[in-house]
Amino acid sequence: MGDVSGKIAFITGASSGIGKGCAELFASQGVNLILAARRIERLDTLSEELSKKHNIEVLTRELDVSRQADVESTVTNLPEKWKDIDILISSAGLGRDSDTFHDGSISDWDEIIDTNLKGLLYVSRAIVPLMVKRNAGHIAIIGSTAAHSVVPGSLVYCATKWGMNALAKGFKLDLAGINIRVTIVHAGRTETEFRLVMHRGDAERAKKHYEGVVPLSSKDVAESVLFAVSQPSHVNIAEIIVTPTDYEQYRSKALAPNQDK
Repeated sequence: MGDVSGKIAFITGASSGIGKGCAELFASQGVNLILAARRIERLDTLSEELSKKHNIEVLTRELDVSRQADVESTVTNLPEKWKDIDILISSAGLGRDSDTFHDGSISDWDEIIDTNLKGLLYVSRAIVPLMVKRNAGHIAIIGSTAAHSVVPGSLVYCATKWGMNALAKGFKLDLAGINIRVTIVHAGRTETEFRLVMHRGDAERAKKHYEGVVPLSSKDVAESVLFAVSQPSHVNIAEIIVTPTDYEQYRSKALAPNQDK
């Protein structure tokens, strides 16, 4: 793989999960980081750890990607040397559980759509023009296997992941002729705080999602992102699907009628 040291990566959702895994892995490769998430105290702790361990520079920014004005302000007010963003890793995302769509919470739907779809659009709209100006960059989007299938209880979440997949393909079309690459990494069954948030802190329900499967780690998914980003400039890895080895066994159970969600 190519050398990415000295580049600047802007990572959303960097306080936990796959975003944090990307921050840790890219830091180990000498990449300077802009870490953005809602939980600034976690970012500050991570920043101190990574900068000392890997001798890199790190900026932290408190950011809710669903707030367009805040996204625009955050990017606009970056110090000038930090605006030369080479890599955008859009990892911020969430899901909410429901029994059926007709029993679903509209406020939950708004939160999912605002974060997963609008958040991706807002952050990309703020950062990509900087890449276009420099005729260089890489957009890496953390998608989900939910972009390729639908499971009960997660219809709106799945719909946003299908939409993110469409946006990734659309970004590349609109950027034709510009030296900006676009990758979407669809991760399935990754052990993070995602399920705990999805089930509003119910640890037992969250734990059930990993029964019968050895889940991916955040680092596993981050390795796929790094693989795509590290390719020669003329190579674009458009899409990666990464799952546990026994994922299909899990998926068959998840799609069964009357599943225990």
